[in-house]
Amino acid sequence: MLDRAAFLRPMAHRGLHDRARGIIENTASAFDAAIGNGYGIECDLRPAADGTPMVFHDLVLARLVDAPGQVTDHSAAALSRLTYRGASSERIISFADFLDLVAGRVPLLVEIKSEWTPPDPAFLQTIASQATAYRGPLALMSFDPAVMAALKTLAPTIPRGIVAGLYEGPGWWLDKLGKERAFRLSHLLESGPAEPQFFSYDVKALPTPVTRFAREVLHIPLFTWTVRTPQERTVAAQWADAITFEGFEP
Repeated sequence: MLDRAAFLRPMAHRGLHDRARGIIENTASAFDAAIGNGYGIECDLRPAADGTPMVFHDLVLARLVDAPGQVTDHSAAALSRLTYRGASSERIISFADFLDLVAGRVPLLVEIKSEWTPPDPAFLQTIASQATAYRGPLALMSFDPAVMAALKTLAPTIPRGIVAGLYEGPGWWLDKLGKERAFRLSHLLESGPAEPQFFSYDVKALPTPVTRFAREVLHIPLFTWTVRTPQERTVAAQWADAITFEGFEP
């Protein structure tokens, strides 16, 4: 189960990053900043070409790194040599390097990215092995319930969560999912096989009947993302147990 005492605190979204100060999301400096201020950390994992889990949010590299193609087009070694635009001393780090850096000092919410295709077994097995060996508070989550159902078998002792929202509008994979599946995902109807121990739901959608039921009736902890404004902080305080935040310090 998710340890409420350890995890229900503000989580810095992709670390405590601030591009104006040269601190880029999902980098060692962003994670150090979060740790230094006592915040938990939310981060993202994508597979390198060989399945090595790398800490990076986007499918493609171009927004943050001067390199072509997708993360999966490059080996782990090649990715680790790439520096972030605007922070030449910062390189893409692996999940293993991230865990070594944090070393149990703050709780971790680790999102496994998915493109809604069958999960890469090598990628998930490596995540499971490294997460299970880690000595510190760590939970895994994904938008894709199939990913978390696989992790239930691969890493049964690690807390599992489902990330969701209303699946409406741009950025919600409607071209891949279709309206019927988007409805099921928004209402957490595919969550059963994963047996999630927490949910993380889009703050812009709160409250919803299903998040209220999960939190108030089933007593499943609810995180909410990504809290950026005073209004969203007010919503989160009423309808969620903890926030994933960005752009301010709680």
